[in-house]
Amino acid sequence: MKVVVVESPAKAKTINKYLGRDYEVIASFGHIRDLPAKDGSVDPEADFQMIWELEDRGSKRVSEIAKAVKGAEKLILATDPDREGEAISWHVLEALAARKALKGIPVERVTFNAITKASVEQAMRKPREIDQALVDAYLARRALDYLVGFNLSPVLWRKLPGARSAGRVQSVALRLVTEREYEIETFRPREYWSIVATLATQAGGVFDARLVGADGKRIQRLDVGTGDEAAAFKRDLELATFRVKSVEAKPAKRHPQPPFTTSTLQQEASRKLGMAPAQTMRVAQRLYEGVDVGGETVGIITYMRTDGVDMAPEAIRDARSVIGREFGDAYVPDVPRRYAAKAKNAQEAHEAVRPTDMGRLPKHIARHLEPEQARLYELIWTRTVASQMESAELERTTVDVEASVGPRRLDLRATGQVVKFDGFLTLYQEGKDDEEDEEGKRLPPMQAGDPLTRERIAATQHFTEPPPRYSEASLVKRMEELGIGRPSTYAAVLQTLRDREYVRIEKKRLVPEDKGRLVTGFLESFFKRYVEYDFTADLEEQLDRVSNAEIDWRAVLRDFWRDFSAAIGSTKELRVTDVLEALNGLLGAHIFPDKGDGSNPRACPTCGSGQLSLKLGKFGAFVGCSNYPECKYTRQLSASGVEGEGDGSSAEGGQPGVRVLGNDPATGLPVTLRDGRFGPFVQLGEASTEKGAEKPKRSSLPKGLAPSALDLDKALRLLALPREVARHPETGEPILASLGRFGPYVQHGKTYANLGKDDDVLEIGANRAIDLIVAKEQGGGRGRPASDPGRSLGKDEGGRELVVKAGRYGPYVTDGEVNATLPKTASAEALTLEEAIRLVTAKREAGGGKSAARGRRTGAAKAGAAKPAAKKTAATKTPAKKPAARKTAKTAAKGS
Repeated sequence: MKVVVVESPAKAKTINKYLGRDYEVIASFGHIRDLPAKDGSVDPEADFQMIWELEDRGSKRVSEIAKAVKGAEKLILATDPDREGEAISWHVLEALAARKALKGIPVERVTFNAITKASVEQAMRKPREIDQALVDAYLARRALDYLVGFNLSPVLWRKLPGARSAGRVQSVALRLVTEREYEIETFRPREYWSIVATLATQAGGVFDARLVGADGKRIQRLDVGTGDEAAAFKRDLELATFRVKSVEAKPAKRHPQPPFTTSTLQQEASRKLGMAPAQTMRVAQRLYEGVDVGGETVGIITYMRTDGVDMAPEAIRDARSVIGREFGDAYVPDVPRRYAAKAKNAQEAHEAVRPTDMGRLPKHIARHLEPEQARLYELIWTRTVASQMESAELERTTVDVEASVGPRRLDLRATGQVVKFDGFLTLYQEGKDDEEDEEGKRLPPMQAGDPLTRERIAATQHFTEPPPRYSEASLVKRMEELGIGRPSTYAAVLQTLRDREYVRIEKKRLVPEDKGRLVTGFLESFFKRYVEYDFTADLEEQLDRVSNAEIDWRAVLRDFWRDFSAAIGSTKELRVTDVLEALNGLLGAHIFPDKGDGSNPRACPTCGSGQLSLKLGKFGAFVGCSNYPECKYTRQLSASGVEGEGDGSSAEGGQPGVRVLGNDPATGLPVTLRDGRFGPFVQLGEASTEKGAEKPKRSSLPKGLAPSALDLDKALRLLALPREVARHPETGEPILASLGRFGPYVQHGKTYANLGKDDDVLEIGANRAIDLIVAKEQGGGRGRPASDPGRSLGKDEGGRELVVKAGRYGPYVTDGEVNATLPKTASAEALTLEEAIRLVTAKREAGGGKSAARGRRTGAAKAGAAKPAAKKTAATKTPAKKPAARKTAKTAAKGS
C-alpha cells in the first residue's frame, strides 16, 4: 500500500478514485503545525530558531498518517504545487520524523497542476524530493510576519489604544488606501472648457470635432480655463467656414490578454462578477478540487494560486481546436500564442489558471454547478480560449478640420475607429477599473478639401476630478505593480483590513476608517521605513532569491531584525502625548479641516480659548479641547459628518458639529444633529446649565444611516423611541423597538432580541417583532441569540440532515450532533452540502461535537483540572519564558 498525503478531503476522495486500491489518500486539512501565539516562538537570539506547535486537529491528522504509514510501501507527499504546499509537506515529514514513524520508508514529493486522472498519473511517474529552497523561503516569510506582528502590534496597543494589529504587508496595503484618500481630500478642482463642433459632410454624414489649435498654437485639454475664453472661441466658430484638411486612416491590431494568474483572476472577477478576492478564491478552490459532473467528481480548473501565464502544449492545442469548431478557422491564429509573465518574481513553473478540459463549454456544464461557480468558470473559460484567438483588426481614422474666420485659423480634430475583424473580441473584452474606454465612433466618408457644414457649436464647462478610491480589484493591481506581498495572499490581506475595521466598502470602493488612518499615521511617524513601498518590495525580492537558493534565509532575517528591533526599542520611551502631537500634525488636514475663513481650525468652537487635539479613550481616539475638564467639547475624528450639510444653519451660535434639522411640532424645541465623541446623534432642545435640570432627549443614529440622509421626520422618529410595535400573542403586553448600546432591538418585558442586519428599527413590523421575541423566548438563556431554524442543505451519507444556522459567534453548520463554525471567508447563504459535510467531518475528527464540548466544560469545572500541554516538535531549543504581551498577537503575526 502506498500512502498519499494531500491537503483537502474533497481532493483526497477524488484522487483515491484515480489511483485505485493500491493507494490510500489521506488529507492533512491544510497546515498541521503553527507558531504558538506567544513570545519566543521565533527567537532572534538563537539564530531565529522556530518552535512549531501541533494543533489539536494537526496532532490527530499526524496520528492517522503515522498509523497509515506503518508497514506502507512508501509515503507520497502530494500537497499543492506552491510554496505553501511545499511547506505543508515539510511539516508533515518533520512531524512524522519526530514520532519516528517512517523507519526507512521512502518518501517522495509529487505535484500536479490539475486534479484530473491524466495529471495525477503523470505526476506519480515524476517524483522528486522536497524543495528545501521553497521551504526556506516559507520559513523566512513566516518568521518575518511573526516578528513584525508580534513586536509591532503590542507597540500599537500601548501607544495607540483602539488599534488592533499591524502586519508586514497589511500595513503597506492600508497605507495605499489612506494615501489615496488624502489625495482626494486635498484635491483642488481646476476649471476647463471643451469646445466641440458638430459638422456635416456633403453626403449628410454627421460627426463631432474638438478644438485642438488656434493661430498655429496647440490647445491642450486644460488650456481653455475660463468661460470668457470659451465664449470667444465659440463665437468665432459660429462665424467660420469649415473644410477637411486631411484624412488619415491607419490599420491597427488589438491582441488578446494572457490567461489568468491569481491576481488578474481576482481583479477581473471583482470587475465583472462583483466578487471579493476572498470569495473568488473560495469558489476557485471548489472548481479546482472537484465538482460533480455527470456523477463523476472532477477538478475543472487548474491550480488557482499561480503567477504563470503560459499553458501546457496540449491545453493550447485543445483551445485552438475549440476555437476552430465554435468560431471558425478565421479565428485561429497561424501560430499558437505563448505568453511570458511580466512580474520579475513570478513562479513561471506553474501554468496559468485555465480549464482542465477546453471542450467543457460553460453552457454545457452550468447545470452541474452552483450559480457563482458557473459564473466564475465561464469567466476563466472565455479568458483562456480568447487568449489563443486571432487578434482583432481595427482601422483608426483621424480627420483634421480647418475653420477659417477672416484671417484667423482654428484647428479641430475628429477620431474614429472601425473594427474590420473582431477576432478575440467576439468572445471577450477585459474589464476596466477607472479609466474610460476611449474607442472612437465610426466617422462618415470624407476626403481632404471637402467642405463641411456647421450644425452646432458647444462650449462645455468641466472640472478636473480627484483620483478615484481604490476598488478591491485596482488595489490588488497596484500591489502587484509595486511588488508588495504575493498574489496568493492578497485576498487574505484585504479581508484582514476589513475585519480589523481599518477600511470599509462603500459603493464597491475602499474607504479608510479613522482607525485605519491613525494606524497608518502612527507607522509613518515612527516606523516609516517599514511601510515604504520600495522597502517592502525589496524584501519580497529577497524572499524570492531565497526560494531560488541564491541567498540564505537566516541572513535575510538578521539584516531585517537588526534595524527593526532598534526601531521597536526606540519607542519604549515614547510618550502618548508625543504620539498624539505627531498625529495632530500628520493628519491635521483630515482631523482639523480648513474652515475657509482664515480662522484657526484647531480653535475650540465652545470655549474659544482651548486648542483641539487628538485624545485617547477607552473606545479609541477622539477630538477634545485642551481646557478639559472646564470645557467638555468632544467629537469624532472626522468633522465632516455633520457640519457643512443642509442649509448651513446651526445651533449654539453657529457651533461646528451641530446642524438644526427643524423644530418639533409638538414642543416647538429645535431638533439638531450633533457630532459626538461616539458618533453622530440627534437631540431635542438644548442642555440646561441649571443644577438638577433634566438632560435633553437624545438618540444615536442606527448603523447604516448616514448623517447626510437624516431629515427632521427621521430624527423625530428616532427621538420617539422606544415605540410599541405589537402586542405579545400570549401575554398581551407590548413589544417595543428601540436602540441600545449594542444596536437596535425589540423587547418584551425582560426578553430582548437583537434585530438582524436587514431590519430597520424605524420600520420593523408586528409579525417580524413577534417572531424575534417568540424565537428568543423559546431559545432561552440570557444573551443567547434568537433560535434560528436554519437552512437545510440536505443529508450526508449517514442520513443525517445538515443545517446552516445563525449563531452567537457567527454562522455554523450542524448535523444534530456536531456544530462546525463557518470560516470567515465562507458565506452562509452560498454554503453547499459538500462544504458542510467537509466542515462537520473535520470538526468531528478533531474531537468536536456537543457531547465533547459538554465534557470539556465539565472537566474544566473540576478542581485541579490541568490543561494538557501543547505538543511541540522540531525545537532544538526552548527559549527562556518572557513576559506575555497584554494581548495575543496570533492574528497580527499570522497571514499579514
